[in-house]
Amino acid sequence: MSSDRILAEPAPRALSALLHNPPLAEQRMCGAHGAYLAQCHFGACWSRCPACAAADRVEERRRAARAAQSRMAADWQRRLGHAGIPLRFQDRTLDRFVVSHVAQERALGFASAYVAQFDQVLATGRSALFVGKPGTGKTHLAAGMGLALMARHRSVLFLTVLRALRLVKDTWSRGSEWSESDAVARLARPDLLILDEVGMQFGSRTEENILFDVLNERYESRRPTLLISNLSVDEVREVVGERVWDRLREDGGDVVTFDWTSYRGSHE
Repeated sequence: MSSDRILAEPAPRALSALLHNPPLAEQRMCGAHGAYLAQCHFGACWSRCPACAAADRVEERRRAARAAQSRMAADWQRRLGHAGIPLRFQDRTLDRFVVSHVAQERALGFASAYVAQFDQVLATGRSALFVGKPGTGKTHLAAGMGLALMARHRSVLFLTVLRALRLVKDTWSRGSEWSESDAVARLARPDLLILDEVGMQFGSRTEENILFDVLNERYESRRPTLLISNLSVDEVREVVGERVWDRLREDGGDVVTFDWTSYRGSHE
């Protein structure tokens, strides 16, 4: 037998000499909890005050919970950044939407049901359109829907229509790292795409074609789109064009009209 093997193997007699059976026991004092019975099962390893050990376990669980909360908060902020929901609307949940008459109750009911039934929405790709005067809570309600869906681990992307168009147009620049197909795919990927300020674009044939490409891609993948506009329904239809309008209205696409007085000062 080699000397290396002799050194590597434990000496059974030496180890057994360190074991205490029955364990050693003695009364000790804890500065915080008073007297306790300490035990030693091996060598000179004595047990600690059981109350201190229990308090340490509780604190360790609290630290783990705080760390988990911190990770969840960081993940939520990261997802908010990816979703693009404006900072002003990141606290505009559905339950903060103020209802003072029947029309507002219907709008909130639609938004809540859309979120609750989102699996069925995805089964058909049913889109929606919010129209009405500025300051009536359209963006609040849309952001609330996005936040609620994110809480259910759905992906959401919120953009003004101008930013969405710019995202595609920027790929036309020399040296762009993205192709036009990449930009359209980015807009087509989220479970729900929210396009705000429809009607602020120039309404050119090029922009109409871009919108159609995006919405058609989403339509084919059964991913719904929510459009928001200060225009009337007829004006939206004219601005986006018949092809886009048909995609929006297919599979029962809903129009929700916000036809009450603006309350922008406190809600949108």
